[in-house]
Amino acid sequence: MRLHSYTKFNPALADAVDLQALLDQLSDFLLQSGFAGTDDQRSWWGEPGEDADRSMDGLREAILKALIEGGQLTPEMLKALRGEGDEVSEAKLAELLDGLVQRLIADGFLTMDQAGDVPSGHQPVTGKGSMGQAAARDVQFKLTDKGMDFLGHRTLRHLLGSFGKSSVGSHDTPHLSTGIEADAWSKPYEFGDVLNLDVAATLSNALARTGSLDVPLDLDYSDLMVRQSEYRSSCATVLMLDTSHSMILYGEDRFTPAKKVALALTHLIRTQFPGDTIRVVLFHDSAEEIPIAKLAGAQVGPYHTNTAEGLKLARRLLMAQKKDMRQIIMITDGKPSALTMPDGQIYKNSMGLDGYVLAETLREVAACRKSGIVINTFMLARDRALVEFVRRMCEIARGKAYFTNTMTLGQFILMDFLRRKTKRVS
Repeated sequence: MRLHSYTKFNPALADAVDLQALLDQLSDFLLQSGFAGTDDQRSWWGEPGEDADRSMDGLREAILKALIEGGQLTPEMLKALRGEGDEVSEAKLAELLDGLVQRLIADGFLTMDQAGDVPSGHQPVTGKGSMGQAAARDVQFKLTDKGMDFLGHRTLRHLLGSFGKSSVGSHDTPHLSTGIEADAWSKPYEFGDVLNLDVAATLSNALARTGSLDVPLDLDYSDLMVRQSEYRSSCATVLMLDTSHSMILYGEDRFTPAKKVALALTHLIRTQFPGDTIRVVLFHDSAEEIPIAKLAGAQVGPYHTNTAEGLKLARRLLMAQKKDMRQIIMITDGKPSALTMPDGQIYKNSMGLDGYVLAETLREVAACRKSGIVINTFMLARDRALVEFVRRMCEIARGKAYFTNTMTLGQFILMDFLRRKTKRVS
């Protein structure tokens, strides 16, 4: 008879895993986009569509992959857990993964929920989401507000670290930071200035003039130097996210990185600029605002790009807020190809660059400029016709255009936001 030796399972092994590092490794899985379902099945930011795996089995597989890739589960640990590959050793591995899932739930990062029923007419017979897999997908997980906040914080740290400001709120660099005011050089005091006295510079002037620092000090009006500081202006921001068909086609998911940037920007504004606001608008065949809490579950929806409707909704949201600055940050990869008609019908031209659609879109851009709203466009595509349209839009709105990719998108957006947040005053 063949002999088997089993290593004793250590219940503390799941507790030894760094949960925050694990959650960081799971960010792509937790924020995965995919395509949404059909119109009569769900909204574009409600329950996940067929391409988004929110099952507990999918979560366990993602955790195991993250542990291995992150180095937290070494080959030796994996071998010890698997043993000889029989049912007992597989149960040990399942116990470890279940323990980690329970820790994520107990710490408030995830929550479990029953999956919504899918109409039988829309349920595939085979493949992902088929009836054969229905039982395994009955219990699903959702990312909580705490989980979204954590992922926003981690994404922000990664993005700031990529251009030399990795410690959020405690920077000590020559750059503008997110938490520490960057003082400018001192200037001679003028009537009306706040008397924020630069003692060292003032004494230096007195010493140069008198050659002595004997007490009592001989200070003259011309010796006084005051520090300049940063003026923080309040800003209302609408983040427009393109959820048209192309944002997840051709083997590249462009929407998930956009969601990560949105979470990072939300965390930055809430923690470092509490006087600011941020709203999120999805635009596709039409446009709608979504709550920040629903952002993680947002998916790519209909096929077309109704940029004009997105701008119109964003302008309405911004004009309702009394802020020093109003701006639209638009992330897109396609040409305007849809337009909402006065009667509510959607006019569509899949080829894009329809003269009527472009004219109405630019009309809305001009309305934003008239309202004092800056539009900064972050373009994830580079075809010639699209570049020309973006150039024309920037001329009208006096905004900026960044032709970037999913790897550098977050850096460009955060740098642009932070630069606009400060201006020099005396």
